Amino acid sequence: MKLNVQNETSRLRAVILGTAQSNGPMPTIEDAYDPKSIQHIKAGTYPKEADMIKEMDAVAEVFKKYDVTVYRPKVIEDYNQIFSRDIAFVIEDKLIKANILPDREREFEAIQYVIDQIEKDKLMILPEECHVEGGDVMPWNDYIFIGTYTGKDYPDYITARTNIEAVKAIQEIFPHKKVKAFELRKSNTDPKENALHLDCCFQPVGKNKAIIHKNGFLIESEYQWLVDFFGKENIFEITKEEMYNMNSNVFSIADDVIISEKNFTRLNTWLRKNGFTVEEVPYAEIAKQEGLLRCSTMPLIRD
Repeated sequence: MKLNVQNETSRLRAVILGTAQSNGPMPTIEDAYDPKSIQHIKAGTYPKEADMIKEMDAVAEVFKKYDVTVYRPKVIEDYNQIFSRDIAFVIEDKLIKANILPDREREFEAIQYVIDQIEKDKLMILPEECHVEGGDVMPWNDYIFIGTYTGKDYPDYITARTNIEAVKAIQEIFPHKKVKAFELRKSNTDPKENALHLDCCFQPVGKNKAIIHKNGFLIESEYQWLVDFFGKENIFEITKEEMYNMNSNVFSIADDVIISEKNFTRLNTWLRKNGFTVEEVPYAEIAKQEGLLRCSTMPLIRD
């Protein structure tokens, strides 16, 4: 398999889509990794496996419609394997294995059959001190945008997933790229004040547009850099509530085709006004785990 991902929006040819099969019992509060899951565990509204399977099947149907090759992880019994973006990501022709929370190591093993189809020298494993998850990493042509958190209290945040060591390591692998890091706002307790990953508060769409949530960025000048880079007229600003519902976490099949959640009325209207085809799917149950469409997909080949 010849990997190729240069950006977030070129025509998709092959993707790993996570699975909700055998997702396991509802986690305890101690075992949850993010404040939104904790909120739903406490409220008794944590998503049910059958509902999440239905939602992911709807996405698989859209991929079929656009003739995209879809790989699914091997099902591990009683194990959450929805968010395939966390475990690895592709930049250019290289697949970088993410150093994720140790509890999730088996998720990577479940895609071994895909890894086996890649040339050995194209698989990159970062040094142990580099923490990174794919939701924080966005290839954008000459750039690689990376969400990070560099506060001294980094170890105190279970929501801080990508550190500065990983940013430096990625820059070393891709010396010809401009790596631009953004400090994200983190909270272990309030999902409306927590940008778990960069794609929870920002995502490019089309060739020159972007969805963004200002408060997700800890440093205003870094948010401003993105606004200036894309141009204010090309930016869709989402509210705190919309960020909480994961409006920036849509997924591009092509630079004019986007899979989006059916309840994102304001966003979907804006996308259509701007010439996008919007494929709407139900994904509100999966969103309860602080992840949405980009989080549950890992592109392998784009044009």
